Amino acid sequence: MPVFTHKLCCLWVLLWGLSFAQAAERAAEGIELVFVGDVMLADTPGRLIRAGQDPFRYFAHELRRADLTIGNLECVISVKGRPIDKPYTFRAPKRALPLLKKYFSAVSVANNHTGDFGKAAFTDMLSSMSKHEIPYVGGGHHLREAHQPFIRDIRGQRIGVLAYNGFFPRSFEALEGSPGSAWLDDDFVMHDIRHAKQQLGVDFLIVYPHWGWEYQKLASPRQRDMARLMIDSGADAVVGGHPHVTQDIELYQGKPIIYSLGNFVFDGFHEEDTRSGWLLRIILARDGSVAWQVLEAKIDRLGVPRPGRILDASHF
Repeated sequence: MPVFTHKLCCLWVLLWGLSFAQAAERAAEGIELVFVGDVMLADTPGRLIRAGQDPFRYFAHELRRADLTIGNLECVISVKGRPIDKPYTFRAPKRALPLLKKYFSAVSVANNHTGDFGKAAFTDMLSSMSKHEIPYVGGGHHLREAHQPFIRDIRGQRIGVLAYNGFFPRSFEALEGSPGSAWLDDDFVMHDIRHAKQQLGVDFLIVYPHWGWEYQKLASPRQRDMARLMIDSGADAVVGGHPHVTQDIELYQGKPIIYSLGNFVFDGFHEEDTRSGWLLRIILARDGSVAWQVLEAKIDRLGVPRPGRILDASHF
């Protein structure tokens, strides 16, 4: 079960990697899935949006050409509620909704900021996203909805995404009669994965957890144990976020675990590690093979990402 740090990832490219042209050819023949990390549309990105600017513009081609694009919405989009007592609370403008619809097939609301302004604001955001036809995953009006996968049928393949939050406050968790996000609980995760694969007929399932310790470049033992549990339960890939930095990559049972994609749209950071995220492409070829590729996102002082190097591309 190889684990790859950033330097080893580059060696992996040289030994086993697909060229960009090869990856593009496979994408043209098959299905392309794109995942990005934390998308925080408050503060400076929010002011840009209010001024009519698009913080996603430099990645527009990569986001829109994919058959399915997923991001983690690290903020609340609602005018309701008051900030709860925590160090950072993020409220994005309503003008962000058309941008999410333009670029994303679905967004995860399973993180430690979608409850920043209370449950009334959270449910108002869900209603606004439904009105704008923006699917969400990892949260809902009650426990059952929060644990439902996002599913899309693409050229004969049923693709599913499950999302979970494993970082406190746990008060954001959805309960039987209370809205919130899906909590990263072992029993729930195993049940949800098996239900998606065995009952809902998902062919390729990606689990998208919000987990780990901030600013740590290597995944924690808890992340590693949970990721392997996900794969053992039937997940085909695990793609994580939250630490504000990218973390290591692991192949387990021949399936990829990208522990953290880092930030994507996010301001307020100054260190290079916190201003470098990843865009992940997963390509499902018609012959049944799977490839993946990582494109660097370099984030400027306004929180806006721009494409950087292709750091990793491999076939497994």
